[in-house]
Amino acid sequence: MRFRHPDGRLVHLSYCTNVHAAEDFAGILAQLDTYAVPIRERLGADVLGLGLWLAAPVAAGLAGDVAGRQRLRRELDARGLEVVTLNGFPYQAFQAPVVKHAVYQPDWSTPQRLAYTLDLARVLTDLLPADAAHGSISTLPLAWRDPWTDARAADCRHNLDELARSLTLLDREIRIAFEPEPGCVIENTTQAAELLAGVDTTRLGVCLDLAHLACAWEEPAEALRTLAAAGLPIVKVQVSAALASADPRADAAVLGEYVEPRFLHQTRGALGLSTDDLDEALARRDGFDQPWRVHYHVPLHAPPVPPLTSTVGVLAESLRLLAGGPAALCDHFDVETYTWHVLPPTSRPGSPAELAAGIAAELFFARAQLTALGLTVHQGVTP
Repeated sequence: MRFRHPDGRLVHLSYCTNVHAAEDFAGILAQLDTYAVPIRERLGADVLGLGLWLAAPVAAGLAGDVAGRQRLRRELDARGLEVVTLNGFPYQAFQAPVVKHAVYQPDWSTPQRLAYTLDLARVLTDLLPADAAHGSISTLPLAWRDPWTDARAADCRHNLDELARSLTLLDREIRIAFEPEPGCVIENTTQAAELLAGVDTTRLGVCLDLAHLACAWEEPAEALRTLAAAGLPIVKVQVSAALASADPRADAAVLGEYVEPRFLHQTRGALGLSTDDLDEALARRDGFDQPWRVHYHVPLHAPPVPPLTSTVGVLAESLRLLAGGPAALCDHFDVETYTWHVLPPTSRPGSPAELAAGIAAELFFARAQLTALGLTVHQGVTP
């Protein structure tokens, strides 16, 4: 969906397709008809934005196939869909039975990560609507924290320099957004300011995932001040909410319903508890004396299994600062709830139609948040 900010800027709202398992061209087209078109119709929108996820093999194929990119663009246009942002964090197999730490490979110290991201940038150049100011690609925060050596850091910086240089050669402006995440080399905005110092900020910046921001127990206003002081632009915002418990000892049984084998659910406590997965936090004897936030993206519009809550309050405050006021700090907002298929059974969609309805409800929620801040819905698109 498209909005006009009071400052005149075009603001884009999309949903991220990494919730779907398709990893080839035919599967991507099928997911457009199964999910994206019904979602657009439920919203009554002329245009629905997709935060498209392309696995590395299909991205490489499209990057070398002009006709393929043109066909994908035609297929999107015919369905009333547009793409201004890609999710370049997962490399492939993101909906495999077990993902966990594999999602961080290959990392930014490798040539494979650079090649994948440049493939995505070439594809996005041909998908962007004519009136889009720029395109964005979110990516991992350099690497998982261990092992991280000086040699890997040097390789990473070399790749970031080559990335920025290569982006300047494209026909359209594409920006890459590094996404702080618990447990990674860049876990929070303070580390982003330190480790991205000196990058080319005309092409490289930060993706703020609002669930990650909450799990790091960062105050939104202070986080934005940190990035502004470092001169790091907020290229993209992932509109997401994390699982929360005010009393994890009392809530332990219900929290256990969210333990699952596919994704990591890093758990952080208000007083310093830090584990790499929810089951680890529940198995510890300490840490129950503090509120928890769990890296588990939960639907924006619906509360988790009671008495658990979500960090939707952090989301709302962040959007107020990012999209409200006299000037927008970001113009790409992507709803990214990729965990629908691993929610507890009572919350999990039972069919593609139910999943489409749930994603549409999240977009209704996000649209209401943005319009309450003074943005106006802008129908239509320039092909």
